[in-house]
Amino acid sequence: MQTRRDILSHSAKVAALLAAAGMLPAHVFAQAPGYNTAAFDAKTIADLMKALGASAPTESKDVSVTAPDIAENGAVVPVVAATTLPGVKRMLVLVEKNPAVLSAMYDVTDAVEANFSTRVKMGQSSNVYAVAMMSDGKSLFAQKEVKVTLGGCGG
Repeated sequence: MQTRRDILSHSAKVAALLAAAGMLPAHVFAQAPGYNTAAFDAKTIADLMKALGASAPTESKDVSVTAPDIAENGAVVPVVAATTLPGVKRMLVLVEKNPAVLSAMYDVTDAVEANFSTRVKMGQSSNVYAVAMMSDGKSLFAQKEVKVTLGGCGG
C-alpha cells in the first residue's frame, strides 16, 4: 500500500522531470495575481504609498492598531488593524523600521469587516501602522510604538 509520503515523493519527481524537459506550462512559474512586488520591496512608507498609487496617509481616530507595548520576542508580534469606516478597499499593516515596511496587505469588499489580526516579525523597536485605503482615494492611519526586547529579524 502506498503512503501519502510515497505519492508526494513520486509526484515531485514527475514535476522535476517535466520542468527539466521544459514541459511545464509558463503559468506554473508566475506570481499570484495581484501580487505587487514593488509594494512589498518598499523601504519607506512614502515609497510604499507611491508603489500602491495612493496618497500620503493622514492620521485618523477611526482607524485602530492594537499591539503590545513591549514584545518580548520580535519574531511573533501580534497586531490587529481595524476600522469601522464604510468604503475601505484595502488595509495595510506596516512596520516602520523593518527592512521592508509592508508586513501585510488585505483587500476588503463590502462583505468583509475591516478587522484583521496577524503576527509580524520585528527586528527592532519601531512604530507599527494600520493604514486604511479608502475607495475615494484617501488613506488613513493609526500608529503605535512597540518596543522589542529580542529582535526577530536576525537579531
